[in-house]
Amino acid sequence: MFDKEVIVIGAGLAGSEAAWQIANAGISVKLIEMRPSLSTPAHHTGEFGELVCSNSFGALSPDRAAGLLQEELRTFNSLIIKTADQFSVPAGGALAVDRSKFSNSLTETLSAHPLIEIKRIEQLDLPNEETISIIATGPLTSKELAIQIRKFTGIDSCHFFDAASPIIYGDTINFDIAFKASRYDKGDPAYFNCPMIKKDYLNFRNQLIEGEQADLKDFEKESANFFEACLPIEEIARRGVDTMRYGPLKSIGLWNPEWGDLFDRENRLKKRPHAIVQLRKEDIEGKLLNMVGFQTNLKWSEQKRIFRMIPGLEKAEFVRFGVMHRNTFLESPKLLLPTLQFLTRKTLLAAGQITGTEGYAAAAAGGLLAGINASLLAKNKSPVTFPSESIIGSLMNFISNKNEMMSNQKKNKFQPMPASFGLLPELNNKIKEKKLRYKAYQERSLKVLHEFKKVLDKSFKKVHLSV
Repeated sequence: MFDKEVIVIGAGLAGSEAAWQIANAGISVKLIEMRPSLSTPAHHTGEFGELVCSNSFGALSPDRAAGLLQEELRTFNSLIIKTADQFSVPAGGALAVDRSKFSNSLTETLSAHPLIEIKRIEQLDLPNEETISIIATGPLTSKELAIQIRKFTGIDSCHFFDAASPIIYGDTINFDIAFKASRYDKGDPAYFNCPMIKKDYLNFRNQLIEGEQADLKDFEKESANFFEACLPIEEIARRGVDTMRYGPLKSIGLWNPEWGDLFDRENRLKKRPHAIVQLRKEDIEGKLLNMVGFQTNLKWSEQKRIFRMIPGLEKAEFVRFGVMHRNTFLESPKLLLPTLQFLTRKTLLAAGQITGTEGYAAAAAGGLLAGINASLLAKNKSPVTFPSESIIGSLMNFISNKNEMMSNQKKNKFQPMPASFGLLPELNNKIKEKKLRYKAYQERSLKVLHEFKKVLDKSFKKVHLSV
């Protein structure tokens, strides 16, 4: 064990992953989490890694960007992905988890580690320069710490508005109408689907647009800058009559065998619903169901009224209504190295959604890299950057000063970025067919990461403890 201690501020996905990586390198960690004594507008518990929006980590297949990122994390013994795999629930081709069991397990695992000290307090200031520390407070950083971060960086925080979907009791669904299927029959038929005819859809859309919105807090009224990947359903509805039908209410690829022969084109065109609302399991038994793509800022009374207009949800009972909250993130390309160290203080690192990555696995990736580099710094070794051919490396390049377009030009506006093949360098041999191209990205990434890990392990000499 090493004498130096690392401080990790925030026990969300990034902070939990960072603490795990550091402790498994034989270094003491002080993990600071303000919940439950001080909560946020979106959290409901004091558990580590609580998932406040969806329970999905995205596509499982490694020939998709989200799936490849998950596979990269597995290569580096990610606690977040290991726990997600352990408590996964059927979700077609996606990795979704039982969020309660997931966060409970993370809390128990980290609390039991002999090198991790848990401090349930609000961090009011940044640690001193001599202390190796990681800011992983996420998009809901407390007001006091956010002020200190702004003072340190000299840059006003960026922000966007994020919204969470409602969760309903599975036994309140009308299964005479809702049917079980996954899109294009991928994986188990894990989604419950509520079909809508055109008349019902148009009436539903009108009610969404006219529905009464929840009031934003005064400090949030300055802007309604939504992140495109998490648009409230009423915002999607406002963009056009058919926008929801080509988004979360898309009916293509979903079929109820009771409608007849799928391969009879005339029958298919006649029977296919105008739109379909999907419900995804929140737990393995299906007692709780998430309304897929239904992030919203409608008042709770309006949610109950309008969402019960969906066929099959006439008597739905809500465990949690949708909420909207302000997410804060750093203007990272002007502040961070691709190692996730701050340009002006190399002993201070940042990780997770506060850096401008979007998605659960991306948050874990930031925690993984920050944890590895904090460990190296504690051992008086040089920090590392992940290969740009990997999703992890490409994401870290995008949110760091390697993103020259964002870091050097004031007119460009930095916005959060999810895992994407579009961030990767081009292949040596161009491949036109998308599936084959994505497969090639996958093979290149995992090959490069395998070699990178061998070199890292040799110089790092990690100590993996049995706990």
